[in-house]
Amino acid sequence: MATLVSVNVGMPRDIAWNNRSVYTGAWKEPVAGPRMVRRLNVDGDGQGDLGGHGGENRAVLVYQLDSYRHWAREFGRDDLMPGLLGENLTVEGLPDDEVCIGDRYRVGGVVLEVTQPRVTCYRAGMRIGEPRMAALLVAHRRPGFYCRVITEGELEAGQEIEKVADGPERMTVAEIDALLYLPGHPRDALDRALRIPALSPGWQTSLRALADENETTGNPGLAVTGPPPAWTGFRALSVRDVHDESRSVRSVVLADPSGAPLPDWIAGQAITLRIPGSNGSAAVVRSYSLSNAPGGGEYRISVKREPHGAASGYVHSRLRPGDLLDVAAPRGTFLLSVDESPVVLVSAGVGVTPVLSMLHVLAAAGTTRQVWWLHGARDGTEHPFAAEARDLLKQLPGSRFHVMYSRPAPDDRSGVDYSERGRLEAAVLDGLDVPRDASAYVCGPQVFMTEMEAALLAHGLDAARVHTEIFGAGPALTPGIAAHTVPPHQPAGPPGPGPEVQFARSGMTAPWGPPAASLLEFAEACDVPTRWSCRTGVCHNCETALLAGAVRYAPEPLEPPAEGNVLICCAQPVEPVVLDL
Repeated sequence: MATLVSVNVGMPRDIAWNNRSVYTGAWKEPVAGPRMVRRLNVDGDGQGDLGGHGGENRAVLVYQLDSYRHWAREFGRDDLMPGLLGENLTVEGLPDDEVCIGDRYRVGGVVLEVTQPRVTCYRAGMRIGEPRMAALLVAHRRPGFYCRVITEGELEAGQEIEKVADGPERMTVAEIDALLYLPGHPRDALDRALRIPALSPGWQTSLRALADENETTGNPGLAVTGPPPAWTGFRALSVRDVHDESRSVRSVVLADPSGAPLPDWIAGQAITLRIPGSNGSAAVVRSYSLSNAPGGGEYRISVKREPHGAASGYVHSRLRPGDLLDVAAPRGTFLLSVDESPVVLVSAGVGVTPVLSMLHVLAAAGTTRQVWWLHGARDGTEHPFAAEARDLLKQLPGSRFHVMYSRPAPDDRSGVDYSERGRLEAAVLDGLDVPRDASAYVCGPQVFMTEMEAALLAHGLDAARVHTEIFGAGPALTPGIAAHTVPPHQPAGPPGPGPEVQFARSGMTAPWGPPAASLLEFAEACDVPTRWSCRTGVCHNCETALLAGAVRYAPEPLEPPAEGNVLICCAQPVEPVVLDL
């Protein structure tokens, strides 16, 4: 019979860590006497990061006394006490390789249902003093597990734990954990896991992504991945044509200098250019969506001239047919869904480029999906691809077209050049009766995308079906730590002795050097926005496109990233690198 050894609780607080302050509920202490267990947690307990912990499906965290004995042997320590790994219930007799997802247990007056393994998070190693702990929990198949509360009630240390129901499919916590985080992902096991109703929605989404993977590399259950890049690093392409699409947008058509067709790509993807600096200044790296139809053997980008923009200034003032540019292969995950849902293509200004490419694909396929084309511009002189988009939409009998001009010029024709005066906003979506079961693709200035994403969600679209494309530095993910708003800068101290690290989106380059032990730590030293969680090569939140260069890993990740990507949390450069950060 299994036994409840210890009940542990603790409220979130700020903990000093690596010269930062982490808000965490991982510091838990054993308590004596009965404790009430409620739908969301144990009385006296709380979670600091509700995005990764807590909620109905992660109300109670359970860990095994035998696993503490294992870590004591592994680390040569005798000070590992219940609650040290942040669990609410320390138990004897419920090992991870025997407990199954969906099992139900009664302890005292409480009934618990096992929902998922522990989340891989750096905070698991903070109190125990082992930075590798998130990876070790997975690699040693001792993660612990979360439960939802089926029946609220009291429990206390010393009580017996009675199993009252078996989970369907009989898949253990250790098996489910390895299925997501370790290489392999057998399809039959994924199918079995997805038949378990008790498995938490987040894990179901991740395992379904693995089950649906289509010739991708890496782990699509952890990071959204596209097909591998057609070539590594940068290659020289020739400028075949340069022409204006509007008063401020210029298109550039790129081709292979030998005349061979360029590798195919997927609508919505972007290429990265290394553009020469002026007056001896360093080259700049910029990404631009491809705006033409895939499959033609050429790449077209369309660049808006920005005041004082080094890259756009070069394109608009200096670039000529016959010139050569260094180009990295098409990449990106801003891709059309393959289902039959209605498609809503939403853009403003030069943000039209990736959705125009999607429109080309839909028109060429003669799709029967509903297609809605929503675009915002200042006036007709600032409306790139107006005629091209109209011609494509005419090929789709069921398409809907709505263009907003915020300041129409006197010669702009209402009902012909544009549909309505004003800006795209929630009221417009409601008035047009945009289908709520649609998949939406939004591109434009950051403020526009933020507003339109909120408007589409308010209109009733599923958040999982609203996709945005960001070309500046993306939003940071720093669990438990307030994100910095400091502009990227050179790291403190003398320049490092290592190879150059270029952060393409942040427009900054610095030589690699100590005290950074990883590209993640180096980016943090430069205040470049990053995304991470485990910091040990498990969760893939930090997975980033490696546009050029090579890295080594220490420690090795549990599963490699997608081809052409890098896990910056455990990577170091071995030559100059360009990161999509």
